[in-house]
Amino acid sequence: MTQTSENVTWLTQEAYNQLKAELEYLSGPARTEIAAKIAAAREEGDLRENGGYHAAKEEQGKQELRVRQLTQLLENAKVGEAPASADGAVAPGMVVTIAFDGDEDDTLTFLLASREYASTDIETYSPQSPLGSGVIGHKVGEDAEYELPNGKKASVKILKAEPYNG
Repeated sequence: MTQTSENVTWLTQEAYNQLKAELEYLSGPARTEIAAKIAAAREEGDLRENGGYHAAKEEQGKQELRVRQLTQLLENAKVGEAPASADGAVAPGMVVTIAFDGDEDDTLTFLLASREYASTDIETYSPQSPLGSGVIGHKVGEDAEYELPNGKKASVKILKAEPYNG
């Protein structure tokens, strides 16, 4: 899965089917199951001190959030391959190999894509992550900078960038 600037999310057919099946489950059987858990916990008595009730309500909230996320994602999804970057620059949907601080012995190869695609065998970084946003738009051979969690800057060299063919 990749995202482009038009806010379109590109999905493989397999990823689309998997996310659609998850949405159907969460919207149907999972809602019924959580409603039954809440009802059973409610019957146990005092709701202020009922851990099972509060846990079930929290689970319901997380489930409903995921339903909204999946609905929005699938509404904006296109099935197929994202168009390749016209100028050969790093873009979402690419497998990128970088060298940290220009040291070609200290490398990392990752898929630049959304987390829903993380079921792949390759490590996945979001285009919105510090590293992901730092390498987007750079070409092979160029240096890129991104901000570390401690606020310092780190530099990487783009060694390779190819469209993902998973």
